[in-house]
Amino acid sequence: MSVVDLILIALAGVGAGAINALVGSGTLITFPTLVTLGFPPVTATMSNAIGLVAGGVSGTWGYRRELKGQWHRLRWQIPASFVGAGVGAWLLLHLPEKVFEQVVPALLVGALILVVVGPRIQAYARRRAEAAGQSAHDVSRLRMAAVVVATFLVGIYGGYFTAAQGILLIAAMGALLPEDMQRMNAAKNLLSLIVNIVAAVAYVAVAFDRISWVAAGLIAAGSLVGGFLGAHYGRRMSPTALRAVIVVVGLIGLWRLVTL
Repeated sequence: MSVVDLILIALAGVGAGAINALVGSGTLITFPTLVTLGFPPVTATMSNAIGLVAGGVSGTWGYRRELKGQWHRLRWQIPASFVGAGVGAWLLLHLPEKVFEQVVPALLVGALILVVVGPRIQAYARRRAEAAGQSAHDVSRLRMAAVVVATFLVGIYGGYFTAAQGILLIAAMGALLPEDMQRMNAAKNLLSLIVNIVAAVAYVAVAFDRISWVAAGLIAAGSLVGGFLGAHYGRRMSPTALRAVIVVVGLIGLWRLVTL
């Protein structure tokens, strides 16, 4: 690789780390960059997942205050993400990449719709709870089960392809939970980090020789910086502004996926 290629990969890592902390679709920057520079798609996917672990750590740390008070739900979501990521990593190593690539655009469209209508769904659920004499923050067992199942399915997707898994997570939680946007973003960062760690370990264990360690290292360094920047500025954004960023980045990501 030339010096220019190395710089481009590192810069893509910075951008991906920042966007992952805010939205969760940083792979839509690093993955196309690696493919454009000549990396095979599967090698790009695995190298990218390993590199973005560092950005996930810094992004999650930056949102650590918003994670407080969510353990009652995360204790179920974390195992769901862990198992789902393992299944997704297995699929990447055994199925043609085109299988999921054909489904990704439809999933992303659905997720963006949920991000937009999420506040209305929450308001409807809040009115129903208040009419029934319940707290607006009470979550039924059925809805909790739906959140866990959705987390598991997104984990499978994230372990396979990783791109836009954060948007899918926020969309699912926004539709099912009476949570603040920034708190959901904090949970998304943690769960996405778990998925990336599981996927990275699986790739290293099974396909060590197919990973570009130079690319993974550059993405790791860049995303570590980007994750801190994204968390720092993202925590100051209003829920409406954060939703707007998610939708805009998601639409750009959709365009990139369709034109890859």
